[in-house]
Amino acid sequence: MFFIRQQAHATRPHGSFRLFIGSYRVVAAFLCALLPLGALSSPAHAATAVTYFVSPSGSDSNPGTSVDAPFRTLTKAQTAVRAIDKTTSGPITVTLAGGVYRLANTLTFTAADSGGGTAGTVWWKAASGQTPVISGGVQISGWAKTSTSSDIWSAPAPSGLDTRQLYVGGVRAQRATGSLPVSLTQTATGYTTASGDPMAGWRNPSAIEFVYRGGLGLWTEPRCPVASVTSTAITMAQPCWNNSTQRVMRTDDSGRTYNLVGRKSITEKPTAVENAYELLDKPGEFYLDKSEHRFYYIPRSGENLANADVEAPSLDTLVASSGKASDEPSHVGFQGIQFSYANYTTSNTGTGFSEIQATYQVTGTTGYATQGLCDFVSGGSCPYGNWTKMPAAVRFSYDKSIHFDHDYFVHLGAAGLDLGDGSQNDTVTACVFTDISGNGLDLGGVDIPQPSSSAQHTSAITVKDSHFYDTATEYHGGVAIDAGYIETSTITHNQIDHVPYTAISIGWGGWPDKVSLPAQPNYSNSNTISNNLIYDHMSLLGDGGAVYTNGITGTSMANGEHVTGNVVHDQLNTSGGHVLYTDNGATYVSILGNAVWNISVSPWGSKHVNYTVGDGTYDPTDIEGNYWPNGPSDYDNKEVLIQKNHNITGADQVPSSITAAGGIESQYQAILSWQPA
Repeated sequence: MFFIRQQAHATRPHGSFRLFIGSYRVVAAFLCALLPLGALSSPAHAATAVTYFVSPSGSDSNPGTSVDAPFRTLTKAQTAVRAIDKTTSGPITVTLAGGVYRLANTLTFTAADSGGGTAGTVWWKAASGQTPVISGGVQISGWAKTSTSSDIWSAPAPSGLDTRQLYVGGVRAQRATGSLPVSLTQTATGYTTASGDPMAGWRNPSAIEFVYRGGLGLWTEPRCPVASVTSTAITMAQPCWNNSTQRVMRTDDSGRTYNLVGRKSITEKPTAVENAYELLDKPGEFYLDKSEHRFYYIPRSGENLANADVEAPSLDTLVASSGKASDEPSHVGFQGIQFSYANYTTSNTGTGFSEIQATYQVTGTTGYATQGLCDFVSGGSCPYGNWTKMPAAVRFSYDKSIHFDHDYFVHLGAAGLDLGDGSQNDTVTACVFTDISGNGLDLGGVDIPQPSSSAQHTSAITVKDSHFYDTATEYHGGVAIDAGYIETSTITHNQIDHVPYTAISIGWGGWPDKVSLPAQPNYSNSNTISNNLIYDHMSLLGDGGAVYTNGITGTSMANGEHVTGNVVHDQLNTSGGHVLYTDNGATYVSILGNAVWNISVSPWGSKHVNYTVGDGTYDPTDIEGNYWPNGPSDYDNKEVLIQKNHNITGADQVPSSITAAGGIESQYQAILSWQPA
């Protein structure tokens, strides 16, 4: 700092100010010339963080700005968040106290709920040490024995309630089930029976459902409701019956007849009969009589219905986006939240569940003849392979940067979480998926193989360090993680165990190669499935695997699908399928450095003719550096490279660097001991 001694009455320089310190003054004009622009301006104020609090015991008349005066409902908190200017606010958090938040309607997120700017990600998160439950269920109370000599208890159901699930003390009950009480002969409309069919005297015959394990292929388990029963005939509900028995076939140039995906028709007798009061005979089974609005249940040992929490799902979708590219939410996160008791009842209607694969299904009155068949049949609907997707309890599409962190998807009646068309830059980290009727997690879709805009792409999704077990508990052809058309996405360091069919399925649209035609063109590319731990899968169905791929996965080996470093053991099926499975049309797949042991099927298969280029080659595939028993021989021909694999007989022959890296990373392993609230 410069100081100048002044003479008395000196003339003040024009345009300056003077700061006198004793007999000295600062020549500020000179200093200002030396300082950077803005150095003398007022300091900027940091953006203020905003936190709202919600509790089931709160009140929406509270301000919601303290833990002592929380809101009661999620919708009130959502309204408050929407009113914040996200361009100037600091971080925004909605803190949920433990307890149950019962929804009458779906909590829908739109652009108005987005973070971004100085707000960053808007987090909806659990209060420390607590587990809030977002629920679509209703409590069922008023249980009483139907008679003193009976094991059956009953309770009133809300008028109009239809559900396929009941949970007692957090444990899923089984719909009353049994075997056929009569022999059947299949007809165009159902079955004929021996005279005196006892089902003719059962209550509510139109509520009965037939289950067909493997009925439309080893990988399927279709379900069709009964329409009516007489003493000599059973008429099946439509359109499920036609969609499951009259699927259009295509004849190729050689005269052979194929259905493009599975079988033409159910031909076996039902493997089980469900949802009849007369089948209610074992502890843990229930029956809902919709005509009299009443549940019937046989308690398990130790259950006391006088004080048990009994939940029936009522709401189909708990949380969702608007589903519009013009109104997409972005920068929203969910942390530490349990999503439970979502409903799904389409299977109870005439639509039933006419499965194609991975819970996709044929629907509509002419679905069997046209749906998803595009140019392969006259009048086919396009695009090819666009069959009906089972909905999820939590579903987002046309969104950006939606994050799920340490969330729990449990006790759900369809799929768990769906990040569908137009979901971009989303993450699923350290989440648990269990006790889910259908797929655990759906990524992308099968309805837009060739998007017309970048907004329709499902891209840059990361699924990591999450635990999937006991998924597909009702629809056994479901998959723990199912991805349709997606790009630049990663599924890594997850653990998947105790599932009835495939653990991870990725890709779609490869089945035309059954009739010597190219797979459906699509935008999928640059996806990686790495370092997952998979075991005790394929426990009920066949023709699947640990990692199943279908269709075109990229445009070159460089940007095709990479399956690397996965650890797989104890695949439980004994026939059909493979462990690392490249099925119809699987093009540009690299399977590198995986470990497989204790299996009864081949560790990899198989190569398919590449009808896309039509030059007699196979779909390009690279199989290298894997450790497995009875693997394929070395091969380098027609775009397929198989080399440097290692034949082993047990886990002790796998490098520890591979086994140690498989599954959930150490910092997230606490989720392996998580229990539902």
